[in-house]
Amino acid sequence: MINSELLEIAGPAIVAGFLIALTHAPLGLEVLKRGIIFIDLAIAQCAGLCLLAANLIWDHPAWWVMQLASLGLALLAAFCFCVIEHYFPNEQEVIIGSSFVLASSLAFLILADHPHGGEEIQHLLSGQILFVTWRDVLFHSPIYLCILTLLIGCHNRFRTTIWFFFLFAVAVTSSVQLVGVYVVFASLILPALAAVNSERKLLVAWSCGIISVATGITLSVFIDAPAGPVIVLSFAIMNRVFGSIMKSLLQK
Repeated sequence: MINSELLEIAGPAIVAGFLIALTHAPLGLEVLKRGIIFIDLAIAQCAGLCLLAANLIWDHPAWWVMQLASLGLALLAAFCFCVIEHYFPNEQEVIIGSSFVLASSLAFLILADHPHGGEEIQHLLSGQILFVTWRDVLFHSPIYLCILTLLIGCHNRFRTTIWFFFLFAVAVTSSVQLVGVYVVFASLILPALAAVNSERKLLVAWSCGIISVATGITLSVFIDAPAGPVIVLSFAIMNRVFGSIMKSLLQK
Protein backbone atom coordinates (compact mmCIF):
# COMPACT_ATOMS: atom_id res chain seq x y z
CA MET A 1 0.00 0.00 0.00
CA ILE A 2 2.77 2.39 0.94
CA ASN A 3 4.69 1.52 -2.20
CA SER A 4 1.68 2.15 -4.47
CA GLU A 5 0.93 5.44 -2.77
CA LEU A 6 4.57 6.48 -3.01
CA LEU A 7 4.62 5.64 -6.71
CA GLU A 8 1.39 7.53 -7.37
CA ILE A 9 2.45 10.65 -5.46
CA ALA A 10 6.19 10.72 -6.00
CA GLY A 11 6.59 8.82 -9.29
CA PRO A 12 6.30 11.81 -11.64
CA ALA A 13 8.31 13.96 -9.22
CA ILE A 14 11.18 11.47 -9.10
CA VAL A 15 11.29 11.10 -12.88
CA ALA A 16 11.23 14.88 -13.33
CA GLY A 17 13.91 15.23 -10.64
CA PHE A 18 16.13 12.66 -12.36
CA LEU A 19 15.80 14.47 -15.70
CA ILE A 20 16.75 17.73 -14.01
CA ALA A 21 19.68 16.15 -12.16
CA LEU A 22 21.05 14.56 -15.34
CA THR A 23 20.72 17.77 -17.36
CA HIS A 24 21.91 20.17 -14.67
CA ALA A 25 25.11 18.23 -13.90
CA PRO A 26 26.99 19.19 -17.11
CA LEU A 27 25.52 22.70 -16.98
CA GLY A 28 26.62 23.12 -13.37
CA LEU A 29 30.14 21.94 -14.15
CA GLU A 30 30.33 24.55 -16.91
CA VAL A 31 29.00 27.24 -14.56
CA LEU A 32 31.76 26.48 -12.04
CA LYS A 33 34.33 26.42 -14.82
CA ARG A 34 33.24 29.86 -16.01
CA GLY A 35 32.98 31.22 -12.47
CA ILE A 36 29.46 32.60 -12.92
CA ILE A 37 27.80 31.04 -9.88
CA PHE A 38 24.78 33.34 -9.69
CA ILE A 39 23.71 32.95 -13.32
CA ASP A 40 21.34 30.10 -12.45
CA LEU A 41 19.61 32.16 -9.78
CA ALA A 42 19.34 35.18 -12.07
CA ILE A 43 17.96 33.36 -15.12
CA ALA A 44 15.64 31.20 -12.98
CA GLN A 45 14.29 34.30 -11.25
CA CYS A 46 13.74 36.03 -14.60
CA ALA A 47 11.82 33.03 -15.92
CA GLY A 48 9.80 32.90 -12.69
CA LEU A 49 9.08 36.62 -12.87
CA CYS A 50 7.58 36.14 -16.31
CA LEU A 51 5.49 33.20 -15.08
CA LEU A 52 4.04 35.37 -12.31
CA ALA A 53 3.33 38.22 -14.71
CA ALA A 54 1.65 35.89 -17.23
CA ASN A 55 -0.62 34.46 -14.51
CA LEU A 56 -1.70 37.97 -13.55
CA ILE A 57 -2.22 39.24 -17.10
CA TRP A 58 -4.13 36.20 -18.36
CA ASP A 59 -6.65 34.09 -16.48
CA HIS A 60 -5.34 30.50 -16.44
CA PRO A 61 -3.15 30.89 -19.54
CA ALA A 62 -2.38 27.88 -21.72
CA TRP A 63 0.84 26.01 -20.94
CA TRP A 64 2.42 27.12 -24.23
CA VAL A 65 1.76 30.77 -23.36
CA MET A 66 3.51 30.30 -20.02
CA GLN A 67 6.39 28.44 -21.62
CA LEU A 68 6.97 30.98 -24.39
CA ALA A 69 6.66 33.96 -22.07
CA SER A 70 9.11 32.65 -19.48
CA LEU A 71 11.48 31.31 -22.14
CA GLY A 72 11.47 34.68 -23.90
CA LEU A 73 12.62 36.58 -20.82
CA ALA A 74 15.10 33.85 -19.87
CA LEU A 75 16.66 33.96 -23.34
CA LEU A 76 16.81 37.75 -23.23
CA ALA A 77 18.59 37.59 -19.87
CA ALA A 78 20.95 34.90 -21.19
CA PHE A 79 21.79 37.01 -24.24
CA CYS A 80 22.51 40.03 -22.05
CA PHE A 81 24.77 37.96 -19.79
CA CYS A 82 26.55 36.59 -22.86
CA VAL A 83 27.25 40.14 -24.07
CA ILE A 84 28.38 41.15 -20.58
CA GLU A 85 30.78 38.19 -20.41
CA HIS A 86 32.36 39.34 -23.67
CA TYR A 87 32.60 43.09 -23.03
CA PHE A 88 32.60 43.39 -19.21
CA PRO A 89 34.11 40.15 -17.82
CA ASN A 90 35.35 41.77 -14.62
CA GLU A 91 31.88 43.09 -13.72
CA GLN A 92 29.96 40.02 -14.89
CA GLU A 93 29.33 38.33 -11.54
CA VAL A 94 28.26 41.61 -9.92
CA ILE A 95 25.81 42.36 -12.73
CA ILE A 96 24.38 38.83 -12.65
CA GLY A 97 23.86 39.00 -8.87
CA SER A 98 22.25 42.42 -9.16
CA SER A 99 19.93 41.08 -11.87
CA PHE A 100 18.73 38.37 -9.50
CA VAL A 101 17.95 40.93 -6.80
CA LEU A 102 16.16 43.16 -9.33
CA ALA A 103 14.03 40.31 -10.69
CA SER A 104 13.19 39.18 -7.15
CA SER A 105 12.15 42.70 -6.15
CA LEU A 106 9.96 43.05 -9.23
CA ALA A 107 8.27 39.74 -8.37
CA PHE A 108 7.43 41.02 -4.88
CA LEU A 109 6.11 44.29 -6.32
CA ILE A 110 3.93 42.49 -8.86
CA LEU A 111 2.37 40.39 -6.10
CA ALA A 112 2.16 43.16 -3.50
CA ASP A 113 -1.64 43.48 -3.76
CA HIS A 114 -2.32 39.90 -4.80
CA PRO A 115 -4.50 38.00 -2.27
CA HIS A 116 -2.30 34.92 -2.63
CA GLY A 117 0.97 36.76 -3.21
CA GLY A 118 2.84 35.05 -0.40
CA GLU A 119 1.80 31.63 -1.63
CA GLU A 120 2.84 32.46 -5.20
CA ILE A 121 6.28 33.61 -4.07
CA GLN A 122 6.68 30.46 -1.98
CA HIS A 123 5.81 28.30 -4.98
CA LEU A 124 8.25 30.19 -7.19
CA LEU A 125 11.13 29.82 -4.74
CA SER A 126 10.62 26.34 -3.26
CA GLY A 127 8.56 24.80 -6.07
CA GLN A 128 5.79 22.20 -6.03
CA ILE A 129 7.55 19.14 -7.34
CA LEU A 130 5.16 16.72 -5.62
CA PHE A 131 2.36 18.24 -7.72
CA VAL A 132 4.18 17.44 -10.96
CA THR A 133 2.06 15.15 -13.15
CA TRP A 134 2.93 12.59 -15.79
CA ARG A 135 1.65 15.14 -18.32
CA ASP A 136 4.27 17.60 -17.09
CA VAL A 137 6.94 14.92 -17.40
CA LEU A 138 5.78 14.06 -20.92
CA PHE A 139 5.98 17.70 -21.98
CA HIS A 140 9.32 18.61 -20.41
CA SER A 141 11.27 15.37 -20.90
CA PRO A 142 11.99 15.95 -24.64
CA ILE A 143 13.45 19.36 -23.74
CA TYR A 144 15.83 17.86 -21.17
CA LEU A 145 16.78 14.90 -23.35
CA CYS A 146 17.53 17.18 -26.29
CA ILE A 147 19.70 19.48 -24.16
CA LEU A 148 21.50 16.52 -22.58
CA THR A 149 22.18 14.97 -26.01
CA LEU A 150 23.63 18.21 -27.33
CA LEU A 151 25.79 18.76 -24.25
CA ILE A 152 27.19 15.24 -24.23
CA GLY A 153 27.28 14.45 -27.94
CA CYS A 154 28.47 17.83 -29.24
CA HIS A 155 30.02 19.24 -26.09
CA ASN A 156 32.75 21.28 -27.78
CA ARG A 157 30.34 23.27 -29.92
CA PHE A 158 27.49 23.61 -27.46
CA ARG A 159 29.72 24.74 -24.61
CA THR A 160 30.85 27.81 -26.51
CA THR A 161 29.53 30.97 -24.90
CA ILE A 162 26.44 31.73 -27.00
CA TRP A 163 25.22 28.13 -27.22
CA PHE A 164 25.88 27.47 -23.56
CA PHE A 165 23.79 30.47 -22.50
CA PHE A 166 21.02 29.43 -24.89
CA LEU A 167 20.83 25.84 -23.62
CA PHE A 168 21.13 27.03 -20.05
CA ALA A 169 18.15 29.38 -20.44
CA VAL A 170 16.00 26.67 -22.03
CA ALA A 171 16.81 24.17 -19.28
CA VAL A 172 16.27 26.60 -16.41
CA THR A 173 12.94 27.77 -17.88
CA SER A 174 11.55 24.25 -17.59
CA SER A 175 13.24 23.53 -14.27
CA VAL A 176 11.94 26.59 -12.42
CA GLN A 177 8.37 25.61 -13.35
CA LEU A 178 8.85 22.11 -11.95
CA VAL A 179 11.03 22.55 -8.86
CA GLY A 180 11.42 26.27 -8.07
CA VAL A 181 14.40 28.62 -7.88
CA TYR A 182 16.08 27.10 -4.80
CA VAL A 183 16.19 23.54 -6.13
CA VAL A 184 17.39 24.83 -9.50
CA PHE A 185 20.37 26.45 -7.81
CA ALA A 186 21.11 23.46 -5.58
CA SER A 187 20.88 20.93 -8.42
CA LEU A 188 23.23 22.96 -10.61
CA ILE A 189 25.92 23.96 -8.12
CA LEU A 190 26.13 21.36 -5.33
CA PRO A 191 26.66 18.18 -7.43
CA ALA A 192 29.18 20.04 -9.60
CA LEU A 193 30.98 21.29 -6.50
CA ALA A 194 31.13 17.75 -5.09
CA ALA A 195 32.76 16.55 -8.32
CA VAL A 196 35.27 19.37 -8.73
CA ASN A 197 38.22 17.28 -7.44
CA SER A 198 37.26 14.11 -9.28
CA GLU A 199 38.81 12.80 -12.48
CA ARG A 200 35.33 11.72 -13.63
CA LYS A 201 33.49 14.90 -12.81
CA LEU A 202 30.32 14.28 -14.80
CA LEU A 203 29.78 10.77 -13.43
CA VAL A 204 30.24 11.98 -9.85
CA ALA A 205 27.93 14.98 -10.41
CA TRP A 206 25.28 12.72 -11.93
CA SER A 207 25.49 10.26 -9.03
CA CYS A 208 25.31 13.03 -6.43
CA GLY A 209 22.32 14.66 -8.15
CA ILE A 210 20.30 11.48 -8.65
CA ILE A 211 20.83 10.26 -5.07
CA SER A 212 19.98 13.72 -3.71
CA VAL A 213 16.72 13.88 -5.66
CA ALA A 214 15.63 10.34 -4.76
CA THR A 215 16.47 10.84 -1.07
CA GLY A 216 14.87 14.29 -0.84
CA ILE A 217 11.59 13.38 -2.51
CA THR A 218 11.19 10.08 -0.67
CA LEU A 219 11.94 11.69 2.69
CA SER A 220 9.55 14.60 2.09
CA VAL A 221 6.73 12.16 1.31
CA PHE A 222 7.31 10.03 4.40
CA ILE A 223 7.69 12.93 6.86
CA ASP A 224 5.05 15.06 5.09
CA ALA A 225 7.36 18.06 4.73
CA PRO A 226 7.68 20.63 1.88
CA ALA A 227 9.59 18.87 -0.88
CA GLY A 228 11.64 21.83 -2.13
CA PRO A 229 13.47 22.60 1.13
CA VAL A 230 13.98 18.90 1.89
CA ILE A 231 15.53 18.35 -1.55
CA VAL A 232 17.85 21.32 -1.07
CA LEU A 233 18.97 19.88 2.29
CA SER A 234 19.48 16.51 0.62
CA PHE A 235 21.69 18.14 -2.04
CA ALA A 236 23.71 19.88 0.69
CA ILE A 237 24.24 16.64 2.64
CA MET A 238 25.15 14.63 -0.45
CA ASN A 239 27.52 17.37 -1.52
CA ARG A 240 29.46 16.91 1.73
CA VAL A 241 29.31 13.11 1.48
CA PHE A 242 30.55 12.97 -2.11
CA GLY A 243 33.05 15.76 -1.47
CA SER A 244 34.53 13.86 1.48
CA ILE A 245 34.74 10.67 -0.59
CA MET A 246 36.55 12.49 -3.40
CA LYS A 247 38.94 14.10 -0.92
CA SER A 248 39.75 10.77 0.74
CA LEU A 249 40.38 9.15 -2.66
CA LEU A 250 42.79 11.93 -3.61
CA GLN A 251 44.77 11.40 -0.39
CA LYS A 252 45.32 7.71 -1.09
